[in-house]
Amino acid sequence: MDIILVPAGNGQSFTFPALPEQVKVKYTAKYQGFDIISLGSVKVPKGTEVSEISWDGEFFGTSKMKESIVRQGLWKEPVECLNILRGFSESGTVLNLIVTGTWINMDVTISSIQSTAYGAYGNIKYSVTFLQKKELRIYDTSELNIMGVAETMPRDSADEVTGEYIVKKGDTLWKIAAKHCGGSSNWPKLYDANVDTIEAEAKKRGKSGSDRGHWIWPGTILIIPAIAEE
Repeated sequence: MDIILVPAGNGQSFTFPALPEQVKVKYTAKYQGFDIISLGSVKVPKGTEVSEISWDGEFFGTSKMKESIVRQGLWKEPVECLNILRGFSESGTVLNLIVTGTWINMDVTISSIQSTAYGAYGNIKYSVTFLQKKELRIYDTSELNIMGVAETMPRDSADEVTGEYIVKKGDTLWKIAAKHCGGSSNWPKLYDANVDTIEAEAKKRGKSGSDRGHWIWPGTILIIPAIAEE
């Protein structure tokens, strides 16, 4: 069994040198944990939507590079492994996450990555969370057969969501609103549309809160709300 990340488009794939003991899967609002080392294929109930996958793992230093816990021929320096994951996270790279021998084969982005070095051999413990990347398809009114409704619909009753945006390094809500929400002054509306996501990510990062969107992190997927003209 292997865990592999394959970047969309061009890019070098990454195979985790050592398997985590357990993978945690979030089905919409419910979590299920399973032992990925001892279990084979894990079946997901039909129609269940997977939204998040996470686990705690370890990158081992040179003292354990030849032990059975490390996949043969896949060992890399722990810092190198960590930098690869951070690079994917900071760039918002869409990745195909594959866990061979299981049902897991989906497009994701890295929502968070945390690490702690310990001991005298360069080992690094880490926690990583992936969010499922869903394709955003834009339909025209002829495809949906709603032309008559669209022509008469008041502006303030139109769709409340226009798309998604993956936070990149250096982004702020002010900058994102300026580019995607009709002006920087609309950043509070952007925050309100994503308050649960932003605050949850802040807590994952060890903060008590985001300070109303002051703290946001690369890889976070934000909903871009439709801003009605006033």
